[in-house]
Amino acid sequence: MIAPHREPATTMYRSIFISDFHLGTKTCRAHDLLDFLRHHDAQFIYLVGDIIDGWQLKKSWHWSQEHNDVIQKLLRKARKGAMVTYLPGNHDAFARAYIDHHFGGIALAETALHLTADGRSLLVLHGDTFDTMVTQKKWLASLGSSAYEVAIRLNYVFNRIRRLLKMPYWSLSAWLKHKVKNAFTYIDTFEKTLADEARRHRADGVVCGHIHRASIRDCDGVTYYNTGDWVESCTALVEHHDGRLELVTWFAREEDRIERTLPASLPSRSTPALAEALT
Repeated sequence: MIAPHREPATTMYRSIFISDFHLGTKTCRAHDLLDFLRHHDAQFIYLVGDIIDGWQLKKSWHWSQEHNDVIQKLLRKARKGAMVTYLPGNHDAFARAYIDHHFGGIALAETALHLTADGRSLLVLHGDTFDTMVTQKKWLASLGSSAYEVAIRLNYVFNRIRRLLKMPYWSLSAWLKHKVKNAFTYIDTFEKTLADEARRHRADGVVCGHIHRASIRDCDGVTYYNTGDWVESCTALVEHHDGRLELVTWFAREEDRIERTLPASLPSRSTPALAEALT
């Protein structure tokens, strides 16, 4: 007897903010991302940039069925009534030519202003336009992107060996970020710059992606939220129906799954979900 097909249990949030899929690359965690989308839904969904990696697709074409399934899943959510907003980043900057247009129920915008259920305003944007490395040294940003892709591939092989040895996951990129002093300076400057932009818009907080470092941080009264990525950390920022915001980490494999969250009410410096969950 064939068992009846059962849809996975779905957690319903008020809002989901998610970014940096990098569809079109071999390092995209499309399987984990698709599993997250199957298990989670929201009234408002913000795609906070670098959804499709145009940089990599120009070099070589990689587009699996799961990459296509992610796009179809998002379109289906929009058809079912979710308000889906796509805010392009530097890797999918080609989509900026279509700002203020709608495709399949998905609205494209440069920035968005989100009002939480408890009355706070959040500026939502990818963040690349405030990264001097991207805006002033594009060749160096492209080189860094290629180096990051190599590091992630090495990390994947390394952790397959660790899994066979029944050892826990270890993040090479997170270790590098902790070891390189300039990386901390760069991240700190980026966070403060985004918080200043939120102040300029008279917003209570800012939601961004871009630097692949999931975080919730208070910057002198403005809350900085970074959604992380779906290349390594597999994180999303979610808003509950009462307005609370948390970071959620999600993996498709049940034995790897961590639904650890970080609340919005944190001290001045929060521990990133990536470092907290994967080390």
